[in-house]
Formats: sequence, C-alpha cells, structure tokens
Amino acid sequence: MTVLPDHHRRGDCRLCRSRALERVLQLTPTPLANAMVSEPDCALPQPVYPLDVYRCDGCGHLQLLDIVDPKLLFSHYVYVSSTSPVMVRYLQEQCAAVINRARLEPGDLVVEIGSNDGTLLRFFKAAGMRVVGVDPAANVVPDKSEVETLTDFFGANLGRQIREKYGPARAICAYNVCAHIDDLRGVANGVRTLLAPDGQFVFEVGYLLDVYRKTLFDTVYHEHVDFHHVEPLRDFFARCGLKLLHTEHSDIQGGVLVGYVGSPDRTEEASVAAMIADERAAGLHRADTFLNWSDMIRQRGEELMALLRGLKAAGKSIAAYGAPAKATTLMYHFGLDGSVLEYIVDDNPIKQGLFTPGLHVPVLPVETLREHKPDYVVLLAWNFAESIVAKHRGYAARGRFILPLPDLAIL
Repeated sequence: MTVLPDHHRRGDCRLCRSRALERVLQLTPTPLANAMVSEPDCALPQPVYPLDVYRCDGCGHLQLLDIVDPKLLFSHYVYVSSTSPVMVRYLQEQCAAVINRARLEPGDLVVEIGSNDGTLLRFFKAAGMRVVGVDPAANVVPDKSEVETLTDFFGANLGRQIREKYGPARAICAYNVCAHIDDLRGVANGVRTLLAPDGQFVFEVGYLLDVYRKTLFDTVYHEHVDFHHVEPLRDFFARCGLKLLHTEHSDIQGGVLVGYVGSPDRTEEASVAAMIADERAAGLHRADTFLNWSDMIRQRGEELMALLRGLKAAGKSIAAYGAPAKATTLMYHFGLDGSVLEYIVDDNPIKQGLFTPGLHVPVLPVETLREHKPDYVVLLAWNFAESIVAKHRGYAARGRFILPLPDLAIL
C-alpha cells in the first residue's frame, strides 16, 4: 500500500480531544474517492489510503483518523449541487426553513461554508439577503457577479475578516460540509466570531443513525472524516461557547441531521433530547454496536455480488448509474470492478470521459443508456434512485435497475 506524504494520522478525538480511541470498522483501503483520471493516466497506479473508522470512548463520536491534506481533496472538486434536481429542490426548501426559523429579513447577511456552485445562496439572494460564500474549489465557484464567493477554507481568521468587511451574519450555513472538516474547532471559533448575537449557525451532516441502520457504509471515504450524531455534537458546541438549539431529520442523501446552533444563553428545544433518546435506544453510545456492523456490511456485499456474478454468467450486460464519491468505497469493498461493470453513466459533465479512481471503469454520458441498452444498471447513486428511475422510464421498459443499498432490490 502506497501512502503519500500528504497523509497523516491524528491521535485524538476531533470533538473532545480524548485519546481513548478504538477502531470499530476496517474497510478496504481506497484511492481518494473523487480522484478520477483521464485515459492516459489509467496506466499509472494510484495511491490508496487506510479507511478505518474509530470510536471515541470519551464522547462516542465516530471518525477517521487517517487525514489527507484538504488542499488535495478540495481545491479542485467534481461535485456540483445544481446537477441534481432533487438537491436543488431540497436546498430551496432549506432556504425557506432557515429564513423562517432564524427570522431573517431582507438585507441580513447570510454566509455559507462550502458554498459549492452557489445553489443555496442564490435562493437567499432571491429573497433579498446579502450573501457571501466560502469554498476552496476554484473550479466550481460561481462568478462573483452572481454570488460573492471567497475561495478559501473557513476558520477563525476568515470568520473575523468576513465580519470586518460585511458585518455580523444573521445566518451561517454549512450544508454537507462539516463531515469534511478536520479542524472543526477552528470552524466553530470562526462561527462564534462571525455570528450576530441573535444569529444562528445551520449545519447539515449525514446522520450516523441512518448510516448504521441502513448499512450505508459507502458514505465512509476520505473526504468524510466524521460521522455525526446529536449527543457528541451537543457537548462539542457547548465546549466551543455555543449551544445546539434545535435538531431535525431529513431523508435526503439517505438520511441527514440538520442542526441550528446559537449563543449559549438561548434555550435548547425538546428536539435535541428527543433525538438523543432515539440514538441511545439504537445503541449508538455503545462500542459493540459498531463492532457488529462489519458483519452486516459483509452480508450486503455477498448478496450484491452473488446477484451480479449470476447475471454475468447468464450473459447479461451490466452498467451502473452515478459516479459519486461513495461509489469508490462500495466498489473497492465489494470487489465491483470492470469485470462486472461495462461502464458507468453520470449526469455531471465534469465526470464524463474520465475513469473511476483506481479501478478505472469508464464514466460516460447518460445518453449511453439509450444507445447501448444494457440489461441491468446498478444504481451507485442509490440516494437518488427514485428520481433516476422516474427520469429513465424509457430504459426501464426494457432493462432493470438494481438498488445495492440500503436493501438489495431489482426495480
């Protein structure tokens, strides 16, 4: 296994700094999940990194300790929110929810950490708010005439600079980004510096309770260094001089946790304690819960690969739909490679014409389904299964979609 110098292993918990850490899940090492390559580079080996999940005995937080330099991961990015109609609708709904809960008014400042292509901030801007985005990926950020965006990583210093230039923020949003950040304490300090006294920090992260219950292990990859649930986060924000005020659940992306954070003198709502009670009932506070998880994952893999190998033996053609980052983990851990998949199609033009990390399965435009008409298509972007199937009913009249997670199904 080749490990580059841009990798290091931390020795303490990202939330509480305890060093009492236990490995509870060991997945197959993979290349970086979004490290797609062009055809000439397929002949070159790609480095792989450990993909081990550790649980903190101090606060119960699950995390990766093997850290890859964020500049390598995020300075050039291949995911953009606007390519998914489902995600665009969801972000529009979230904008309305934030405006309502934070009682925003036209002219208020909204800052987004990890603003990507500006999809969410455009909705706030249309509602009359001043908006500023922060994202390190220069290749995906919008033109500044559309959404003012700082191409950088957010932290305490940048939070101070934004406040000095634009004033305090009534809302700071971080959708699908906190799980990517090694220095969460630095982000929390930046939030505290930038936030207005009556402002709220709104974050959205993949929810560990869903990841565990649905065996969504493929959400574990090197960009995701944290797997969050409410109880450790409540204590983390308290240590950072903030308070977790409200929590809620959404089914998007397989299940996410949305939290609202404010000043410590505000009142914690009943939703926080209710979600913690659900987490404890599911055993998220116990290490043995996750030590047994690997058996659940192994069973899912055996079921999927038995089905696909049987179809290949019967002479059936098999493609896949979607080349999200999570596909790298699933493909490596289950052994799903070019001997089974002929190709992958994806809606994102940035990925088309490239090859998947390490295994080098070609990624083609979605129109390829109509041209080649494969017998089966594995939905690697399983979180968007409903919209994909609805969009491609013409293909479904002849072929079949295979859903690998949360439960194996032929659609």
